[in-house]
Amino acid sequence: MREISLRTRALGGLALAATSALVLAGCASGSTDGGSTDTAYKAADCAADSTSDNTFKVGTLLPITGSLAFLGPPEIAGVGLAVADINAAGGVNGKDACLYSTDSGDSSDMSVSTASAEDLIKQKVSVVLGAASSSVSLNVVDSFTEAGIVEISPANTSAALSGYSPFYFRTAPPDTVQGSALGQLITGDGNSKVAFLVFNDSYGTGLRDSTEPSILDAGGTVVYGGTGKGQEFPPAQTTFSSEVTAALATQPDALVVIAFDETKAIIPELVAQGWDMANTYFTDGNTGSFEKDFEAGTLEGAQGTIPGAAPSDELKALLGKYWSDVQGEELTDFSYAAESYDATMLAALAAVKGGDTTPKTIQANLAAVSGANGGEKCSTYADCVALLKDGKDIQYQGPSSVGPFNAKNDPSSAFIGIYKYNNKNVPVWASAVEGKS
Repeated sequence: MREISLRTRALGGLALAATSALVLAGCASGSTDGGSTDTAYKAADCAADSTSDNTFKVGTLLPITGSLAFLGPPEIAGVGLAVADINAAGGVNGKDACLYSTDSGDSSDMSVSTASAEDLIKQKVSVVLGAASSSVSLNVVDSFTEAGIVEISPANTSAALSGYSPFYFRTAPPDTVQGSALGQLITGDGNSKVAFLVFNDSYGTGLRDSTEPSILDAGGTVVYGGTGKGQEFPPAQTTFSSEVTAALATQPDALVVIAFDETKAIIPELVAQGWDMANTYFTDGNTGSFEKDFEAGTLEGAQGTIPGAAPSDELKALLGKYWSDVQGEELTDFSYAAESYDATMLAALAAVKGGDTTPKTIQANLAAVSGANGGEKCSTYADCVALLKDGKDIQYQGPSSVGPFNAKNDPSSAFIGIYKYNNKNVPVWASAVEGKS
């Protein structure tokens, strides 16, 4: 069962923008836990002899290349900042953590994630943070499970991954939560006839299948691209004249685009065929800045959804400093950064609770430190470690605001952010709904 409560948050000024991703591999240190710092964060390679037996070795499988590369910087920064905060607070069981990063690529070329997964297993990491793409995780999760390595995704939403493996966890909610929120948003805006332009990917069809029931429950109809109609397009398609023509021929009130980079080819086709872009809805895979891609005002009024609460100004400042110090670039997109930060913190706390940094210990203690069994609430690594050392149960509450892991290793509750595009084609935080899975 799922519930969506209309608990909204105040308007914020978060604007998302695509940023190029660069490789990051190393250990990060120099932050104060939960506070600001004047010390530069530093990256250094993990020692050649480091393994999960002697070090909290964080491996990442995040998008440096491919259609989700715009999500790489905030996710990598979230993990890196967490490692920095962990080390500033004394490390894991008295020893600094380190970071080993690889590229996940995307679902158009699974050989990238396959090779990276093999590398991470060979490196004997304590935990893998990633992937961003649900299809990529479905490609590698069996390998990590067979190797007994915990995978925690900060961004996977496919319902197919719920309860998939005892070694698979995520800090992003499943599509059932986002789909319900999106469907309510669309019908709440007064739309009754809805068309989908969706790619044939586990993320695309899964989110569509979770959104459609909410539309139908509200008395709406899906006139194009619905479940079972066989009207999906393949990933990496570059022209969409026929799909747009067919969708608009059904005279929809609203149109939902569920795709990745394909969106940049879909938008101009919609405009060319006279569609009012203010009646368009995007999702987390494409709710990003198109400021540099289209004429100002092209997307004004369009809306999108992204799982997660809006990050605080303090967190954005720390993430920005980390990215600037390590990469020399400005961080302007914060999608899934908080979820990445919390995933890393939870894994470290599980290692502290269990007394060692092996994947088996982390897997056995992840649910407990998330608060699945109750416990005293704590929001920083240092405070949580102090409670654990006193023999107390804890419930880590981080910036993503997700609830404890449930029986399927999904967050038991999470926020879905609602964004509206301004006249610069940039999505701006408007509100959020909280859902339970």
